[in-house]
Amino acid sequence: MTIEINAVKRDAKGTGASRRLRRAGAVPGVIYGGGKDAVTIEMNTKDLFLQFRHEAFHASVLSLILDGKKESVLLRDYQLHPVRNTLQHVDFQRVSATEKIHVKVPLHFINADVAPGVKLGGGIVAHIQTEADVSCLAKDLPEFIEVDVAKLEMGHSIHLSQIKLPKGVEFVQLAHGDDAAVAAIAKTRGGASAAADETTEA
Repeated sequence: MTIEINAVKRDAKGTGASRRLRRAGAVPGVIYGGGKDAVTIEMNTKDLFLQFRHEAFHASVLSLILDGKKESVLLRDYQLHPVRNTLQHVDFQRVSATEKIHVKVPLHFINADVAPGVKLGGGIVAHIQTEADVSCLAKDLPEFIEVDVAKLEMGHSIHLSQIKLPKGVEFVQLAHGDDAAVAAIAKTRGGASAAADETTEA
């Protein structure tokens, strides 16, 4: 499913103009990259926030419609109001169909209830990483990556190299020789953080 965002060009710039936009129910933003000039835009606050709440919005190639033309973009940065938790500004980066992109993708842990360390050892799965940086073409970008912990024993951990990736996708850390741990089985009594710390150090 492609997530679409409607935007219009924004001519007025500066702090004062952005403040007036927000009061009028719009969010200021910018699109950059792809060998083109940066374009300042504005989007409907309510519509954008409804999309923003979904996990896929943060780790998918989005379709931004500007002046009737569609552009493939990634969410690269955003600012939230510290008190009201409303969107203040959004940055999008254009993506090319032929160039690899680096994106942080969420990790979804499955089969924790049948892992021997949980079912037999009475432990819990400690999540050391909840997302990972991947490199791939835009068409191959997964919304999330499943981490199967079904065989995890007490005190053991699962590393990036043990995770099955979709075709055309690779972990950036692993490509640089860092086979980091993403989850471990820990004892339930204060053991989760300890196991995570020990595995990270290792």
